[in-house]
Amino acid sequence: MTSRIRQERAVRTRETILQAAAEVFDEVGYSKASIRLIMERAQVTQGGMYFHFKSKQGIAEAVIVSQQQFVQLPEGPDGLQRLIDISFHLARELQTNARFRASVRLAVEQEEFGGRDATAYLEWAEQFHRQLVAARAQKELRFGVDEREFATVLMASYSGVQIFSNISTGRADLVERVASLWRYFLPALAHEEVIDRLRISPPVDEATV
Repeated sequence: MTSRIRQERAVRTRETILQAAAEVFDEVGYSKASIRLIMERAQVTQGGMYFHFKSKQGIAEAVIVSQQQFVQLPEGPDGLQRLIDISFHLARELQTNARFRASVRLAVEQEEFGGRDATAYLEWAEQFHRQLVAARAQKELRFGVDEREFATVLMASYSGVQIFSNISTGRADLVERVASLWRYFLPALAHEEVIDRLRISPPVDEATV
């Protein structure tokens, strides 16, 4: 077997393990997950598992890292509308994307394995900040709105909304809760004439998913 073929097989095996681990973490959480459950879901041998990951914590850290790798954000011109569209897109991803859900769950549960890493949260705050900077350049924001501060507030609020939605309905009502979030946030964020032209609902192609 050539080196290239071995390398490709190793990459496929690692991805299979990560997907299986994400499904297990999503279903039962970190504390109830086990290497055995992940191996069974991935259908890999013990040797194949430990070649890539030495511990459950190592797998969890690999799943949690860089959540944005698991989500392809919607395209469009930067600004408030794209920020709103991103928020609805993330809601749909949380409803349908096990790997993204698992990374979000593990970010919340990370103290169970000794973690205190805010990177995932800060990356989303930075993504929101970019859209708010563009909105400021387009004169969409009210005077006195601090783009960096609001990005952090939005990230924290969105995190709380999705956690509450998950606990109360398994995220079935997450899209509606995100819409409510914007109905209350936008008057403090944008000019009235800007709000009138914004779509505070999922894009048509996502609304029917």
